[in-house]
Amino acid sequence: MKEMTLSTLLAVFEEMFGTGLFWTLVAAAALVTAAFLFVLLRERRLVGRWLLRAELLAPVGAVAAIFFVLMISNSGFSDLGGPIDVIFMILIGAAGAVGLTILAYVMQALLLGHRQ
Repeated sequence: MKEMTLSTLLAVFEEMFGTGLFWTLVAAAALVTAAFLFVLLRERRLVGRWLLRAELLAPVGAVAAIFFVLMISNSGFSDLGGPIDVIFMILIGAAGAVGLTILAYVMQALLLGHRQ
């Protein structure tokens, strides 16, 4: 692989996760992002209480994302081959933490309703 293109990345992710699961994950991420933008436009600010409670779930999201990727790829921690693998695990954990934080914030906003 001499150059990294979007089509190359899509092919790698589709091969790794399977076409159906990959596009389901992309659709879910797009839906949560749209819901987050809707909540931000509706509230016109970040609500501190909701954000604090959502941030408490960040470690759960990080661990869940790492174990999800390890389960999908049929790998384990002993298969980490070098520094780049560790960096990718950290990035996967960060993405899981941010993703669950945003999802938890959106769920609170939608279930608890408008600000008073």
